[in-house]
Amino acid sequence: MKLDEILSTAGPHKRSRRVGRGRGSGHGKTSGRGSKGFGARTGYATRPGFEGGQNPIIRRMPQRGFNNKRFAELVQIINVCDLEHFFEDGATVDSAALLAKGLISETKVTIKLLGKGDLKRKLSVSVTRASKSAAEKVAAAGGTLALTE
Repeated sequence: MKLDEILSTAGPHKRSRRVGRGRGSGHGKTSGRGSKGFGARTGYATRPGFEGGQNPIIRRMPQRGFNNKRFAELVQIINVCDLEHFFEDGATVDSAALLAKGLISETKVTIKLLGKGDLKRKLSVSVTRASKSAAEKVAAAGGTLALTE
């Protein structure tokens, strides 16, 4: 047995369909493309959802709801327990320090400090916003909280 004999029996190449070669072939006259219209022409391709020029169903359906994603303000949230875990006593906590520690992804966003957890370190914190409980915990630990824009 030779390699070319194995491949020929397995059928590696599909024979192309010969169209337009008479009625007896089963693919004569219109060559399997139906009768006239855009689908019978060469280069026929329609985009997904195209319904032959009729108003597509996606446009016939009513629009419902509202999405505020385009106008939403991106807020990075930091908890007091994160400051306790990542910073030493007497450290200055600002957007650059938070970015260096990997607590925020970028500096040009609103940073809000929340009061989850406990804080025992004296820190100088500079964030955009802070909850009332977070401000109380920073002050109770002997640190300072400055709100920036």
